[in-house]
Amino acid sequence: MALDQESDKELDETEGEEMTFLDHLEELRWHILRSVASILIFTIAAWIFQKEIFGKVIMGPSKSEFWTNRMLCKLADATGVEGLCFKQANFILQSREVSGQFMMALTQSILVGLLFSFPYFFWEIWRFVKPGLKITEAKAARGAVFWVSLLFFMGVSFGYFVVSPMAINFLASFKLDESIQNQFDISDYISLLSMMTLACGLTFQLPMITYVLSRVGVLTPSFMREYRRHAVVVILIVAAVITPSPDMISQLLVTIPLLGLYEVSILVSARVNRQREAEML
Repeated sequence: MALDQESDKELDETEGEEMTFLDHLEELRWHILRSVASILIFTIAAWIFQKEIFGKVIMGPSKSEFWTNRMLCKLADATGVEGLCFKQANFILQSREVSGQFMMALTQSILVGLLFSFPYFFWEIWRFVKPGLKITEAKAARGAVFWVSLLFFMGVSFGYFVVSPMAINFLASFKLDESIQNQFDISDYISLLSMMTLACGLTFQLPMITYVLSRVGVLTPSFMREYRRHAVVVILIVAAVITPSPDMISQLLVTIPLLGLYEVSILVSARVNRQREAEML
C-alpha cells in the first residue's frame, strides 16, 4: 500500500506537466533500468545461496519429508487413497551435459530473482502507466500493486505446495513396466516445477483481470453467472491437466481453489458494476 501512496504523490506532483515523446522514452528507460537492477540484485543473492535453494526449495517437493507430502500421506490414511502418499522418490535426476549443473544453477538464480523482484518490477511499470490515467481511473485502480503481488504469491505458493508435489509424485511413480527405471534430466525437473508454480501465479490473477475487464465494460457479473457452468467444466479440465494423477481427491484439491477464484471474480465484477452505475448517475 505504501508503494501506491507514493505513486499517488508523484501523480499529484506531475499533474499538469506535459512531457514530450522523448521525455516519455527517457522515463521508461529509467523504470526499466531500475526493474532490471532489482532482478539482478535478487539473482545475485540467489546465486550466493544456490546450494541451499536447490537442496531445500527446488528439490523439496520431490522429498517424502516435504510438508505437503507428509500431509498427503495423512490424507491418504484417512481416505484410503494410497496413491496420495509419496513415501520415497522413485526416480533419479541426471545432468547429461558438461555445463548442465552450472546452467541449472544460473537458471534457478534467475528464476528466483524474477520471482522475488516481481512486486517491485510491477510497481515500476505502474509508476510509468499511472500518470497517463484520469484521476477517477487512478483512484479506482488504487492498491493494484498490492493486490497483484498478493495474488501472484498466493498462486505461486499454491503451485509450489499443492500442485507441484502431486504432479511430481505421480509422474515420478508412473511406470509402464517395473523393468523401466525413471531417470530424468535435471533441466526437465526444474522446467516442470517452474511451469507449475508460475502458471498458478498467473492463474491467480483472475480477480484482477476481471476487475480491469469489468471496469472497461467488457465483462459483467450477469455474464459470469450465466456461464458459470461452462467455467466449471473448463476449471475441471484445467485441474485434470495440471494434476495428472487420476484420483479424484488430487483433482479436487486443485479444483476447489480455482472455483473459489471464479466466485471471488464474480463478486469483484459485481462491485465494479455498481461503482460504474453510481458514477453514471
